[in-house]
Amino acid sequence: MSNGRSLSAEDHQAAETTTFLADFLALIKIGIVNSNLITVFTGLWLAFQFSDRHFLQELDILAYTLVGSALIIAGSAAMNNYIDTDIDPLMESKKARPTVTGRFKPSAVLALASSFIVLGEIFLFSASVSAGVLGIAGILAYVVLYSMWSKRRHVGNTIVGSISGAIPPLIGWAAVEPSLGMGAWALFLIMFVWQPPHFYALAMKRTEEYRAAGIPMLPVVKGFHRTKKSMLAWVLLLFPLPFLLMDLGISFIILATLLNAGWLYLAIRGFKAQDDLKWAKTMFIYSLNYMTILFVSMIIFAVFV
Repeated sequence: MSNGRSLSAEDHQAAETTTFLADFLALIKIGIVNSNLITVFTGLWLAFQFSDRHFLQELDILAYTLVGSALIIAGSAAMNNYIDTDIDPLMESKKARPTVTGRFKPSAVLALASSFIVLGEIFLFSASVSAGVLGIAGILAYVVLYSMWSKRRHVGNTIVGSISGAIPPLIGWAAVEPSLGMGAWALFLIMFVWQPPHFYALAMKRTEEYRAAGIPMLPVVKGFHRTKKSMLAWVLLLFPLPFLLMDLGISFIILATLLNAGWLYLAIRGFKAQDDLKWAKTMFIYSLNYMTILFVSMIIFAVFV
């Protein structure tokens, strides 16, 4: 693989010891695929529940949507790795990627990513035209608007990237109810607002890596204090959003508000943190648990309303 540098002895050793499956899963960013599928399924599930339709009678839609979403997310992630082959070698946390170690050649990555995206779109359009169109929107937002454009040029790249991350629940909903209702847009807004504090925490941990790669992440350009203020603002914006899902009942509203309050408490503590990186790690872990608990609770509460 040619990516602008020669492979070190450590790189060759990693390439020899890493299994093909592990490399493949890293290439498609399996963690991102799995987390996004939770939000896709939540959109599907709520749309089924609120429209009084039973998913067991429409398992084809369920399968088309989940498989299609998984494929376009995996394909877009692989495309991101392809685009970033020039900067990933400069970031310590990304030197083990198969596009850096040379286990996957750029031509193979491009072919795989393109194939996954096309096949995924076929599945999504089989579910509904709206789901397919939203899938295309998500791909363009992540690959073009974020990876190819804003990531390397603008400090607001994280906010631009949040658009694509908020589309998966819309895809799930649109597969069942193409005319997206308030519930669908509530999921979109929750995911959109959740992402900046989540990724800013990660960016703080990797500030020097982003600086070395020339990526204008907020902590690199504006510093930690400004980043903490931004994270606090985004967490505050989450508070009214659960009320857009009143159909899930008061118990859900209480749970969501408690989760928001916990995150707000951590965000405020950041201004007195003795170790910024340790605090950022705590914020990052909380954000992951927040998203999982919130979306799983939506699925559970929808059954009982």
